[in-house]
Amino acid sequence: MAKTYKELKEAWVSGHTGSSVADVNSVSLAMPLSILLWSIIQNRMRLFTPYTPAAVLVDFLLNCGATLFATTIYSSSPWVLNLLLLLPAVILYVLEAPAPAKREAPRPPRDDDSKKDSKRDALPVKPFITNYRGAMMMITCIAILAVDFRVFPRRFAKVENWGTSLMDMGVGSFVFTAGVVSVRSALEEGSGRRPALSKRLLTSFRHSIPLLVLGTIRLISVKGLDYAEHVTEYGVHWNFFYTLGFLPPFAALFQTAFDLVPSYAGLSFALAALYEIALDWTSLGSYVLIAPRTNLFSKNREGVLSFLGYLAIFLAGQSLGTIALPRQQLLPKNASISTLLRQSTLGKLAGISVMWTALFYFSTGYYGLRLSVSRRLANLPYVLWVSSFNSYQIAICCAIETFLFPNLYKATTKDDEMQRSRDATSTVLHAFNRNGLAVFLLANLLTGLVNMTMPTLHMSVLQSMATLIAYTITLSAVAIGLDHCNLSIKL
Repeated sequence: MAKTYKELKEAWVSGHTGSSVADVNSVSLAMPLSILLWSIIQNRMRLFTPYTPAAVLVDFLLNCGATLFATTIYSSSPWVLNLLLLLPAVILYVLEAPAPAKREAPRPPRDDDSKKDSKRDALPVKPFITNYRGAMMMITCIAILAVDFRVFPRRFAKVENWGTSLMDMGVGSFVFTAGVVSVRSALEEGSGRRPALSKRLLTSFRHSIPLLVLGTIRLISVKGLDYAEHVTEYGVHWNFFYTLGFLPPFAALFQTAFDLVPSYAGLSFALAALYEIALDWTSLGSYVLIAPRTNLFSKNREGVLSFLGYLAIFLAGQSLGTIALPRQQLLPKNASISTLLRQSTLGKLAGISVMWTALFYFSTGYYGLRLSVSRRLANLPYVLWVSSFNSYQIAICCAIETFLFPNLYKATTKDDEMQRSRDATSTVLHAFNRNGLAVFLLANLLTGLVNMTMPTLHMSVLQSMATLIAYTITLSAVAIGLDHCNLSIKL
């Protein structure tokens, strides 16, 4: 019996087993390598200051084109693309001397510099976080449309029950990076008296309402337009916007638990471990995977119960944010390796990366717990995998910034520091990060439009790539346009 096109689309995104962790790592390595090449070009040539049309083109090709090609044309040979990004970076770094910044020369220090220094933000804008969050948003937006084309390998699509894939990592990374920046408000409060729980909940619900509204609009649109669905992803009615919308209020609740366990990483691991115990030692795990859908809860059990895992990922992101966001204290030039590891931002990020990675391999290893990763359950190994991956990726971006822009945080005024920060940040990635949720919403709308107007499964490689390139250019143009107009759309 011939299947309808909708049934073909649903089958196309269902029943996958994914690929290996090493495969996901090798493909996604194109992101930090693109940032590395961009940073070396900026450090050696100052190509992106001022931001000319040529600079726009190179910026787009590096930070959008490389990601698109990594997940499509070069998906079967990721290390070829990685070398094509790494070799020019190494050659340029070795052959070219650093170029002076294209701005006013620094004035001689004055007596009031110490006062101006004190006015610098305690939580300065960190280019390496902006670049990474922008890159994660970029690859997420590309994947949600590319998955509907045959040029996008099936091993990258979300797995059905057990396994690892690029898109599984993308969903978790979206939540993790949201956690990284969400901790800023808690850090700004510092050691002062924390607002009452009722006030924190009210504030968090205000942030949640737009996301819950978007989730409802998506639900109505999908049902009303008879759009192809993958029910085992989140359930019959639940979607990712609901997961994002409920994170802030539950994170506010966990701030109270912070008094008992003064560590976001500790809270994250405790929540994920307790959830894993419930999955393994009760019938909860089998309920999520095979129970009949008889009522509203059972119809949406994947979305509701996996929320516990995503909340643990969000808390893990907050843990990294407490390390990455604050200003690093000045260290002596002759500081020992142990001092650098303990007190520098890069050293701390490397440490937390090793911690999450060790826990992940213990949870999945032969001599450990022998658990399998499940994005559908958002179980303990999935939480640890997402935390490990994002931690070391952010640590790589921090290392790039540390070695190529060593004077970034040595400015004597806030304005000078902000200028140095912008010079060290890709404009494309800055734009994607600045209006991330708005761009993500546009990406979802364009994905729906493309799928309703084009037979994506029947398109050739050339047609598929042309569509994906046009889509990526559109998203980038909108993001850069909003940034150029100094507009921030807060959802």
